[in-house]
Amino acid sequence: MKLRLFLIFYIFSLFNLAQEPISFTTSVKKVSDDTYELITNSEIENNWRLYSQNLIDGGAIPTEFVFNQSDNFVLIGNVKESESITKFDPIFGINQSYFINSSSFTQSIKVKSSNLSTIKAIIAYQACDDMVCIFRESELIFNLDGSISTIVNEDVNSLIIEDSNPLILDLKNTDLLESYSTSENLSSNPYLNLLILGFLGGLLALLTPCVFPMIPLTVSFFTNKGSNSSLNAFIYGSFIILIYISLSIPFHFIDSLDPEILNSISTNATLNVLFFIVFVVFAFSFFGFYEITIPSSWINSIDSKSNSIGGFIGIFFMALTLVLVSFSCTGPILGSLLVGSISSQGGAMQLTIGMLGFGIALALPFTLFALFPKLLNSLPKSGRWMNTFKVILGFLELGFAFKFLSNADLVEHWGLIKREIFIGIWVVISLLLFLYLIGVFKFPHESKSVNRSKFNIVLSLFFLSFAIYLSPALLPDGSNKAKLLSGFTPPSFYSVYPKTSDCPLGFQCFKDFESGLEFAKANNKPILLDFTGWACVNCRRIEENVWTEPEIFNLINDNYVLISLYVDDRKELKEDEKITLKYKSGKTKEITTIGEKSATFQALNFKSASQPFYVLLDTDLKILNSPIQYTSKEVYKAWLEEGLQNLK
Repeated sequence: MKLRLFLIFYIFSLFNLAQEPISFTTSVKKVSDDTYELITNSEIENNWRLYSQNLIDGGAIPTEFVFNQSDNFVLIGNVKESESITKFDPIFGINQSYFINSSSFTQSIKVKSSNLSTIKAIIAYQACDDMVCIFRESELIFNLDGSISTIVNEDVNSLIIEDSNPLILDLKNTDLLESYSTSENLSSNPYLNLLILGFLGGLLALLTPCVFPMIPLTVSFFTNKGSNSSLNAFIYGSFIILIYISLSIPFHFIDSLDPEILNSISTNATLNVLFFIVFVVFAFSFFGFYEITIPSSWINSIDSKSNSIGGFIGIFFMALTLVLVSFSCTGPILGSLLVGSISSQGGAMQLTIGMLGFGIALALPFTLFALFPKLLNSLPKSGRWMNTFKVILGFLELGFAFKFLSNADLVEHWGLIKREIFIGIWVVISLLLFLYLIGVFKFPHESKSVNRSKFNIVLSLFFLSFAIYLSPALLPDGSNKAKLLSGFTPPSFYSVYPKTSDCPLGFQCFKDFESGLEFAKANNKPILLDFTGWACVNCRRIEENVWTEPEIFNLINDNYVLISLYVDDRKELKEDEKITLKYKSGKTKEITTIGEKSATFQALNFKSASQPFYVLLDTDLKILNSPIQYTSKEVYKAWLEEGLQNLK
C-alpha cells in the first residue's frame, strides 16, 4: 500500500449534478382580515446544507427572496428564518450559517385587494455537501386560500444579475455540465478505508514495547479464572474497543473541536504548521528522548479499582488500565490516526470509524489468545526488536511531518520546501533508517546498537533501496521520477532548478482565464481548463501519472491551450482586479484573492467546487464534452481525443 494512503486527502464521493437535494413547499397562514404570513418550508437531503440569508462576505452565496412587485399587497418587514447552525464550512474555509434536514422562512404581508388569490416570488439559493455546490433559482407560489404548493426547482446559470460581471461566461452546450465524469476508482467506501487505516494503526501499536508484553500477562490472568475465562476475555476486548471509540465522542458535541475545522488542512497554513510540529513531537517520543504519558496517579487509581472491584466493572477498569499504560506508544499512533481521519473530507463519524478499527486490532489478540491459549507459543518473545520497531515508527512520523510543512509552503508560496528538498529529506530519513538498522548509531537512551540479524539486514536494505529509488528525483531532469510518491510530493515545477515555466511538466500554461482565452483565439486552439489547487493531491497524481504519458502529453502540448486556475492561491489580487459581486437582494461579495476568484469562477460557471476538475472549450466558449475529474490514463486520453473530434 503506497505511503500516501496514510494521509487520505483524496477520498471523494460520486455525485450527480442532476439531482435536487433541496425541495420546497409553500403555505399561507391568515393572521387577520388583511394580514398573512407566507411560509416557505424546505426538505434537505442528508449531508447537504442550505445556506442562511445572513452570511459574511467571502463564503457561500446567501439565500434570497425576491417578491413580485404589486399594488395589491405590501411586504411587512423582511423574511424571517428558522434557527440555523453556524459552524466551520469545509467548502469555503470559514464559519457559515446554514440549515440541515429542514428550514422555514416566513414573510408577512398586508393585502390591499380582496381579488388577490396568489402571490409569486423567486427563491435563489446555494446548497452544498462537503464536495460539491449547486446554484438554483425557483419560483414560489403562495395560495392565499391556504392550500400547500410543492415547488419544482429550476436550474440557473448564476445568481448574479449583472450582465457585465467578469466572472460570468457565455457558455454553450451547458447541458453537458449536468453529468460530468468521475473515476470508478473513487467510488470506494471512505468509511471502509478509515476502518482499515485504524486497524493498521492498531496492528502497529501491538508491536510496540508498551503493548506486546501485556498480551501473555493478560491472557494468563483470564485463563486462570476457570470456566468464565472465555466470556471475560471477550468482554475485556469489547471494553477496549468501546474505550477507544469513546475518545471520538467529544468531537460530536464540542464545536471548538469539530473535526470539520481540520478539513481545511489542505489549504490552511496554520494548521499545516501545527500538525508538522505535532508529528515531530510524536517522532522524538518514539526515538526515546521523552515519553508522552498519562499521569501515574491516574493509572494507579484505575489499576486499584480493577483489583478491588469484581465482575464486569472490574474488567472494564482492567481494559482502561491497559489503554492508559500503553499510551506512551499508542498516543503518537492515535494522533496520526486523528490527523488522517479528519483529513478525509469528513468529521466526527470518520474519526469514530478509525477509532473502531484501532480498537478492534488492539483487542483482537487479547481475546483470541484467551480463547486459544496454546497459540501463545507461536508469539515471538519480547525483546530489543520492539524498541527497534518503535524507532522505525519515529522515522516514519518524521517523514510525514514534512508533508504538512510542505502543504503550508505551497499555499503561502514561501519557497522553503521545493520538490527536490522534500524528496531529499525523505532520502536522508531513509538513509538514517538504513544506518540505524545496521547498527552504525543508536539513540542516547539505548544501551546498545541494533543487532545485525538477518531480518534487520533485509529491512535496512529495503530502506536503502528506497533512498536509491528516490535519488534520481533530486537531479535537474528528475521531475518524472519517484512516482511512488506521486501526489505526496510538491509539484514538479515547484523546483530548486530553473524552469522554463511554472507550469506542470514544462507545459506552456496560463494562470488566468482571460489571457489564456486570448492566446487560444490567436492560435486557433481549444482550451483545456484545469481547476486545481496547490495542496490538491489528486491534481498532482493526474499531472505526474497521467499527463506524463507520452501520448497524453503530446495531445495536450500540441492541440490544447492549458489554463490552470488554483482555487487555494492566497495571493492578493491587484486593486484594479478585485471584484465586487452584486446579488438580487443588493448584497455584495468581495473577491480579493486569486484563489477566491478561481473558485467562484468555477462554481458559477461550471456548478462544481471540487478539484481536479477539467473542462474542454473552444474559443467560442462551447463546451466540447462532459467535464472530467480524477480518472485513469485510458479514460483521460479518450476524453482528450473526444474533445478534438467534437471540435471538428
